[in-house]
Amino acid sequence: MVNSQVHIYTDGAARGNPGPGGYGIVMEWVGKPYKKEFSEGFKHTTNNRMELLAVIEALKKLKKEGVYVTVFTDSKYVVDTIEKKWYVKWEKTNYKGKKNPDLWKLFLIEYRKHHVSLKWIKGHNNHPQNERCDVLAVAASKEKNLKPDTGFIRE
Repeated sequence: MVNSQVHIYTDGAARGNPGPGGYGIVMEWVGKPYKKEFSEGFKHTTNNRMELLAVIEALKKLKKEGVYVTVFTDSKYVVDTIEKKWYVKWEKTNYKGKKNPDLWKLFLIEYRKHHVSLKWIKGHNNHPQNERCDVLAVAASKEKNLKPDTGFIRE
């Protein structure tokens, strides 16, 4: 499994921000005809929470550790936090003053199980997988009987 490569495309959406939201995921196994899609919606959340939750949920779907993963996202919030290593200080200060500490803690658990690189892609720019993730995220935000985002703290 060490040589396995997966491309993950993610997007999050919130109508109202905060408001009803959802995430969309497209996962592709490199070199194999494997493609899966996932989405889920929540009653009251934010765009940033959904962007981050999409990556967490995608990484959780990998059945074995040590997978080489490239995550493509249009979220600067997610990419910059990792690429600029902001999370290192956030962990040391127990996320004091930072938003979404519940999700960042979950993210880092999943992130550290694999060999993950994050790539920012411009949203709404005709990138097929990103556009599909957006459709999935928005549709999930419009479903009936949305789940509560239990970690969301109203500001």
